[in-house]
Amino acid sequence: MDTIAVVLTKPEHVGLSALALTEPGPDDVVVDVNWSGVSTGTERLLWSGRMPPFPGMGYPLVPGYESVGRVVDAGSNTGLRVDEMVFVPGAKCFGEVRGLFGATASRLVVPAKRVVPLDSHLGDRGILLALAATAYHAVASPGATLPDCIVGHGVLGRLLARVTIAMGGEPPVVWETNPARRSGALSYPVIDPEHDPRHDYRNICDVSGDSSLLNSLIGRLAHGGEIVLAGFYSEPLSFAFPPAFMREARIRIAAEWQQSDLAATRKLIESGRLSLDGLITHRRDATAAPDAYRTAFDDPACLKMVLDWRSRS
Repeated sequence: MDTIAVVLTKPEHVGLSALALTEPGPDDVVVDVNWSGVSTGTERLLWSGRMPPFPGMGYPLVPGYESVGRVVDAGSNTGLRVDEMVFVPGAKCFGEVRGLFGATASRLVVPAKRVVPLDSHLGDRGILLALAATAYHAVASPGATLPDCIVGHGVLGRLLARVTIAMGGEPPVVWETNPARRSGALSYPVIDPEHDPRHDYRNICDVSGDSSLLNSLIGRLAHGGEIVLAGFYSEPLSFAFPPAFMREARIRIAAEWQQSDLAATRKLIESGRLSLDGLITHRRDATAAPDAYRTAFDDPACLKMVLDWRSRS
């Protein structure tokens, strides 16, 4: 078998390539992909060459961890059926070409334990499951508290706010410095942080990826408050000790989702408590992948780009 995949051959060079796929085993499924999302966090760092040292890093590579498609072949040990819609959070099935994270391709071979069955009515919104699970992981880990302030109103910030409300929290305040991104809120306020007088937040969750913000966020905490770093930061972070000392501030890093987060997030979506509506702003045929990636990274109006692979099947 072979596939058509998005391949980053080196920084700022992205294209489509035909690649041979590894043979599936009894624990694997073969998935024909319908849609793949483009991440403006980790994939932007891979594209720009600014990704810090990371396991599996190196070029050429197939990016992506947000694909949805249909099972076309299921191994005897999988428990899945042909034609079932699934979410694929990544794959390593391209031989010598690295898969980091390897889901942006027309066909994938992936262990069945990695995929998540989805309701077909979600359509291309299903590609948002990983980001929604990232938001869930940030606020639902053991000992975590729900945020009352979120920094950034991109897709992850919007999902954090929606997950917080879905889990019974009060609507958080969301900070956004870009006026064009302050619309689209669902039952929570979005404001310029310069217009927010508060300095008593118990939990500030930052998804901006801006490594220079830490001191200003510490200054907005209540005594004993917590900052959760839920973005991905390519530069070192530092902070002045005295203000953090006086507030007895806590800093927590939220890592990537776990498989249990995907399952819990799917339940929130299926119950109707968590909506994925209104978050995908741009769609392109997969044949236009090079232009689509540039739009995703350079156009501030693009919240989420989706590549449509259905013409390749």
